[in-house]
Amino acid sequence: MTTIPQKTLNDGLQLPAVGFGTYKLNGASGINSILSAIDTGYRLLDSAFNYENEGALGEAVRRSSVSREELIITSKLPGRHHSYDEAITTIQESLFRAGLDYYDLYLIHWPNPSKDLYVEAWQALIDAQKWGLIRSIGVCNFLPEHLDRLIKETGVTPSVNQVELHPYFSQEQQRAYDKEHGILTESWSPLGRANKLLQDPAIKKIADAHEKSIPQIILRWHVQLGALPLPKSSSPKRQLENLSLFDFSLSDEEMQTIGKLSHPHGRTFDQDPSRYEEF
Repeated sequence: MTTIPQKTLNDGLQLPAVGFGTYKLNGASGINSILSAIDTGYRLLDSAFNYENEGALGEAVRRSSVSREELIITSKLPGRHHSYDEAITTIQESLFRAGLDYYDLYLIHWPNPSKDLYVEAWQALIDAQKWGLIRSIGVCNFLPEHLDRLIKETGVTPSVNQVELHPYFSQEQQRAYDKEHGILTESWSPLGRANKLLQDPAIKKIADAHEKSIPQIILRWHVQLGALPLPKSSSPKRQLENLSLFDFSLSDEEMQTIGKLSHPHGRTFDQDPSRYEEF
């Protein structure tokens, strides 16, 4: 089994350096895919209330031969439940859906700035952590101005900021902000949602040189950036491949080659958190 390095969050919780995304892994087939991922060696499992698969994830955890204590389970608060009381109820409902006593990591899914309730939602996460419902609290898709406000108004810095991050959109400024504030950057859609990134000739050349796949090169790039990628696959072969990132390294030149692929409008679906909102 692949040995995965650990990353320590600003509150002391340790996460493996690569996790497993569960978006669209639902029902019985979703349970089987998640079980396969756990058997392959994944210990960080990323879900969300809006994925509607917290139940499948919880069932996979119960069926797994790996103890609950060895797993890091993540879920996320949807935008429609940002008001304090609704947020508390939704966190509880997330746990009931999954059949879990606690989440290791719980995140606000989007800031939804026009509704202006994300600080209220953050206070709910702070309290839920105090009550033992969550071990570590963080956010997704938060820009520096959103994070500044959370920290200023509550005094509590998120442990994680999960953002869209891939070679076509490398989030250099956001990553620098997160690092400066002791926030771990997690990468959603680390492979660009299987778009043309997976046929990019510059990355293929690097992959051929290392005798690795293009996804492995991209995921290794994330790791060397200091980000934590969350690839998703229902294929056991791909699951293992996406986890096998720690027996090679990219040179500085190769990192720079991949970094040059980024461009300011590289978001896959133009989901800019300053205006895009999800409920």
